[in-house]
Amino acid sequence: MMVSFLKKRAVFCAASFCAFVSCFFVPPSKAYLSYIDGHTLAVLFALMASVAGLESCGLFRMMAVCLCALVHTSRALSFVLVFLCFFSSMLITNDVALIAFVPFALMLLGSQKGLPPVSVAYVIVLQTVAANTGSMLTPVGNPQNLFLYTQSGIALPAFIGILLPYTIVCGLLLALALLLVPNVSLSPLGSPNAQSHPSFLRKSLYTILFVLCLLSVAKVIPKPLLALIVLLAVLLFDARTLLRVDYFLLLTFVAFFIFSGNIASIPAVRSLLESCVQQHELASGLVASQIISNVPATLLLYPFAENLKSLLLGVNFGGLGTLVASLASLISFIMYSKSGRQGGHYLALFTLVNVIFLALLLLVGQLFQ
Repeated sequence: MMVSFLKKRAVFCAASFCAFVSCFFVPPSKAYLSYIDGHTLAVLFALMASVAGLESCGLFRMMAVCLCALVHTSRALSFVLVFLCFFSSMLITNDVALIAFVPFALMLLGSQKGLPPVSVAYVIVLQTVAANTGSMLTPVGNPQNLFLYTQSGIALPAFIGILLPYTIVCGLLLALALLLVPNVSLSPLGSPNAQSHPSFLRKSLYTILFVLCLLSVAKVIPKPLLALIVLLAVLLFDARTLLRVDYFLLLTFVAFFIFSGNIASIPAVRSLLESCVQQHELASGLVASQIISNVPATLLLYPFAENLKSLLLGVNFGGLGTLVASLASLISFIMYSKSGRQGGHYLALFTLVNVIFLALLLLVGQLFQ
């Protein structure tokens, strides 16, 4: 049981260990409270709770079934499945987009006899790339963006403007990559049944809460007030949804806040990290993401970065590359492996596609510098 927990919560365990060790160098004090960004945690909790509610309503699956019912070839179906991840990740985060649509893709594509198994793996890989690149456009697309947006004070249009050219390029690259999917006729896909329709009350509740989250990100609603509204609303009307919130992600943030805060308090370490990060934010964010994933990399490097735009690009580009570069990538890999397919072939294809996308994205980045 312990081994299983460590595998599932590896990042949380690593963050907790780092925070624990750092406490020996900087003894616990009231200063620890100043390390923790409560506003980021408040928005992240509210967003996870409202999206978990929408997912539990079956809303995403119903939307996917309706869209897929309009297509008649494997390539067209793959376009729908990949761009569902690309566009939905901008609002419901990259990991939720994959949780919602990867199983659906495995079910639909896996049932098509004329489609080679490698094509199924290829589409799942592209869904993963789509979720990681589509999510980089908005502050709510992924945790690192939410943190940097909250900390930086950058206006929402300016934030989106930084990443918009790269998001468009990734969308075009995905469309080109999908042309490699065989274009075979599909067997009937079915249609949504009555049980897939969420109740009007629950659907309305979580839609309203999700809109409130977006308003809070746009700085219309105070973030602590948002968290309180979401907590009370879900507690009163649908308490079970609170069990679907990833509290370990919140605790991971807390642990890394403590670790990075302590590191910044040690003069020698702070000086070393400043020399490595400053004026090299993009490269630092990119390299660190390949090793410890982009969310922890962001929390670690932020206190030492001067150019937040470059750090923002580095940790978002850094979601491509290795399997651990983005924790969302692990979600699709686990789902694919659990479906009974060969994970080794998937991993090789995943790495190849990610390296190509990352190289092209860095090339485009040079043109925009």
